[in-house]
Formats: sequence, C-alpha cells, structure tokens
Amino acid sequence: MDMPTTARRDPRDQTRARRSSRPPREAARATGPALEACYQLILWLVPTIEKFPRSQKFLLGDRLHGQALAVSDDLIKATFVPRERALCLRSANLALERMRFSVRIAKDLGHLDFSHYEYAARAIDEVGRLVGGWIRVNDSHEVTNVADGVSADAQALQPPV
Repeated sequence: MDMPTTARRDPRDQTRARRSSRPPREAARATGPALEACYQLILWLVPTIEKFPRSQKFLLGDRLHGQALAVSDDLIKATFVPRERALCLRSANLALERMRFSVRIAKDLGHLDFSHYEYAARAIDEVGRLVGGWIRVNDSHEVTNVADGVSADAQALQPPV
C-alpha cells in the first residue's frame, strides 16, 4: 500500500515570497530610497532590454544593463560603507549620466518607443534626484563634522547616541 504523499512546504519559500512581496515603501526603509528606486528601474529595464533586436541586445542592451548594475553597486556600497560614501555617490551619479545617454541612443535608434523612453528617463531622473540629495546631505555632514573638529572617519567609528 502506498501512503499518500503530501507536499511539504519549504519555509525558505515562504520567506522568499514575503521578501519579494514587500511593498516598495518598506523596502526603501530597509535599503534607502535611492537604492530601492534603482532596484525598481532594473526590474523594468531587464525585460525591456530583452525586446531589443538581437544585434543591439548584446551591444547597447548589455551596456545599459551593466550601467544600471554599476549604479546599484555604488549605491549598495554607499549604504553600507560610510567611509567611502562620497566617492560611491559621485560614481553612481556618473553612471546615471551614462545611462541617460545610452537610453537616449536606444530611443533614437528606434529600440525604445517614446513611452518606454519617457518611463526610463523619469525613473533615471528620480534615482538621480535621490542620489543628488544624498550627496548634498553627505557633504553638509562632512562640513559640519570638520567644523566641529571631528573627522568623518572618527564619527563613523562612534556609536550612535
């Protein structure tokens, strides 16, 4: 006699489902709004690049994908490595400019219709505004800390009060 088998649920699947279904606002609290906006842009960009013609999917598409991942890498590093935050934010800003240019080229070559171009431009602009604000806040904190006689490295080592 065969015993009926019941499918056992893997608890890791439930955790993954919970994590992936997390609303963007909650995810932004955990990682920061700039990183979450970049994540949402990448989620949209990957399937959009897949629709490029084969001749450009592996040229322009790979470049766009790489630039988006470079922005996210810089934002992750800025989030978790405070000592290198200023450099990472400026690098992310430069990569965003490269993305803007690449998206414009894709539109001009006819690989993106106007609505896709408009969405990409707005999303890149949103990430850029968030990064720019982060740069301004970071620069003002560095100036304040230097004026108070506390170096940025020393403050990074101090526990929060």
